[in-house]
Amino acid sequence: MAVDFRYIVVGRGLMGAAAARHLARQADGVAVIGPDEPDDRKAHKGVFASHYDEGRITRTIDPDRNWAMLANRSISRYGEIARDSGIDFYREVGCVVVAPTGGDYLEKTRRAAVSLGVETSLLDEPGLKAAFPFFAFPDGGAGVFEARGAGHISPRKLVKAQSLLAEKAGATVIRDHVVSIRSEGGSAVVETAGGLTHRAEKVLLAAGGFSIAKNLLPQPIAMTVYARTVTLFEVSDADAARLAAMPSLILRAPGIDIYLLPPIRYPDGKFYLKIGGDPDDLALSDDTEMRAWFKTEGRDTVRAHLKRIVEGLVPDMVPLSISTAACVVSHTESGYPMIGYSSSPEIAVLAGCAGTSAKSSDEIGRLGAELLLSGGISQQGYSTDFTPQFR
Repeated sequence: MAVDFRYIVVGRGLMGAAAARHLARQADGVAVIGPDEPDDRKAHKGVFASHYDEGRITRTIDPDRNWAMLANRSISRYGEIARDSGIDFYREVGCVVVAPTGGDYLEKTRRAAVSLGVETSLLDEPGLKAAFPFFAFPDGGAGVFEARGAGHISPRKLVKAQSLLAEKAGATVIRDHVVSIRSEGGSAVVETAGGLTHRAEKVLLAAGGFSIAKNLLPQPIAMTVYARTVTLFEVSDADAARLAAMPSLILRAPGIDIYLLPPIRYPDGKFYLKIGGDPDDLALSDDTEMRAWFKTEGRDTVRAHLKRIVEGLVPDMVPLSISTAACVVSHTESGYPMIGYSSSPEIAVLAGCAGTSAKSSDEIGRLGAELLLSGGISQQGYSTDFTPQFR
């Protein structure tokens, strides 16, 4: 039966938009299906995404070399994406990872960076205080600092850039969301909430946490979606200027496992310092629970936990207001994204990006595109093959 497209990417978030860009640069007949950001979150009836935000940490430094490589390869293409799209989404303010001395976390992080040719500096406790006087770190820690090729990105602007470049390369952008995918007669059939049907030779499902929704895969993907609450501290223009040299931070200490971004200007014109790192997990079992969660402001218990941490970590900052937002993260059994085919040779999946992949999304999307174009993603330099697991 005749197809409408060779390749359809379902999901137009960070991974899906990146996959569509890479596909459209190498093939004709590409479509990407996904809605724009809703104007009214609480009245919205469709799907949501966690990229409706202005701040995500970007850095190569990671104790796991595969994750470090995913990030490093993506970061190397930021300049090209910004230049070709005309959208500036990256700020190179550096990133520091702080953890207790005596463990192997920092040494693994340093070794992974060295193996990829990334320059870092190791800071002891006095070195951290001297380099970052605005932070009051817990005692007994040290840090790995990556000054170049690290900082933060706007996930909202990166998705906009990737979608624009996919369209410029010839992809068809369909602003709707998909309610079912099935194999039929040697091709894949996609139905949208708007009542349209599209047929393709291959489909790549890249719908983030919503990839667990029914009727999208022949069998459920082995992935757990967790609710997350981020907290935003509004800072004055004076505080934003005083903290202008603040890098992005990842902090591990007893009772603390957080990330923190320096003051970033949001669309409302105000500066916010953002922190994330739930002290416990709240699993979401299906897309109905996810939709309901995205309409909330998150959990008060997480807000209180993160507020206490910020009060100790940045003691001289006096917030003008404190707000929260809901997002989700998707975890796999392997700890890596799943990029591969389902039981159907026409339907592939790219999901399970662990809440740490905005920075790495261009490379993860490239691997998804390579899967459709070549049939596999071996020989890419990773020690994992990203094989999906199903329930």
